[in-house]
Amino acid sequence: MPEQARLWHVVLSVSGQVTPLSSLRVSLERLAYDHSFFLTARYAADHAEIRYWEQARDLHDAAAIALRLWGEHKVTANLPPWEIVGLEVVDRATYHKRVAEGFGDPPPHLGGVHPY
Repeated sequence: MPEQARLWHVVLSVSGQVTPLSSLRVSLERLAYDHSFFLTARYAADHAEIRYWEQARDLHDAAAIALRLWGEHKVTANLPPWEIVGLEVVDRATYHKRVAEGFGDPPPHLGGVHPY
C-alpha cells in the first residue's frame, strides 16, 4: 500500500545580488499566488526567506520539491537569479511542537510578503 502524503513545513532561504525591493516584492507575491501552500515570505534587497507547507510522501520528496521551487518559478514569477542558501524541512508534528515550546516561532507576520 502506498504511503499517504503528509504536510511538511519548509523554510527556503535564498540570496544573491541586490534587487530593487519593489520588483522583488511583486515577484514574491506572484510566487505566493502560484504556490497553493504558501505561508509567508520575508525579504531584503539581497536575500529572502520563504515559509510554506508542502504536501509530499516523505521528507526526501518534500526537500526535492523545495529545492526546485525557486528555479521552477524564476520565469513565471520573475524571481531574481538568486541561489538557495538554506533549507529546513520538518514534519507537521515537529513544527507544532517547536511552536508550542517557544522554539522556531512563526515569523511576526503570518501570511503574505513582508520586508525584514
